[in-house]
Amino acid sequence: MENKDIAQILYDIGKMLEINSIAFKPRAYKKAAQSIENLKEDIAQIYKEKGIKGLELIPAVGKSIAEKIEEYLKKGKIKYYEELKSKTAIRTVITHYFETKGVSLNELKQNTRKQKIIYSRFTKPAKQLLELAGSLERAREAIDKVASWAKSRKLDYAIETVFKKWLELDNLKPKEIVKKPYFRGNPMVWSETRKKWYVISESSEWLEFAGKEAEIEWRTIK
Repeated sequence: MENKDIAQILYDIGKMLEINSIAFKPRAYKKAAQSIENLKEDIAQIYKEKGIKGLELIPAVGKSIAEKIEEYLKKGKIKYYEELKSKTAIRTVITHYFETKGVSLNELKQNTRKQKIIYSRFTKPAKQLLELAGSLERAREAIDKVASWAKSRKLDYAIETVFKKWLELDNLKPKEIVKKPYFRGNPMVWSETRKKWYVISESSEWLEFAGKEAEIEWRTIK
């Protein structure tokens, strides 16, 4: 089913229009995307049986969006979408970078207007990242990997961090969260041979655990 792919494209178009501060249209594309996402029928089958009129019968899908869906079903791509991606690529990269830091698009716009964020400072590295990545999708994936890696280590990161870590991206993994068992403040250990839990006392003695599993406290080790 192509429903998921088409819905994602419409979500992306809505987001890019929002980045460009276009009124009303973003909401229309998002509503159409949600409608297609919730369809139980294959949209390609709807088009095969009823043509573009069938697409227009889908809730929130008007003539303009139906024509774009038809284009995708016929050609596998939408010219308007590709042009919009090219036109808004730098802004999209910058927006995505800030979103990984928990800053929404509206907050980014407000902070830019108030000069709390100097937007122009990010345009050059965003352009360089796009050139390095070769596509908007790969640029966003690279930012996501660096963001996950840095956050797991409580490190700050910039768009430039992606350049520095570029050759390591495939091996750049978030820090593994390790949880260890404790009972009343004392560490525990599992004996694989005896299939039993033991509590390690302050004097390093292994005391057989006679309690219930629910009494074991699992602590995150940083």
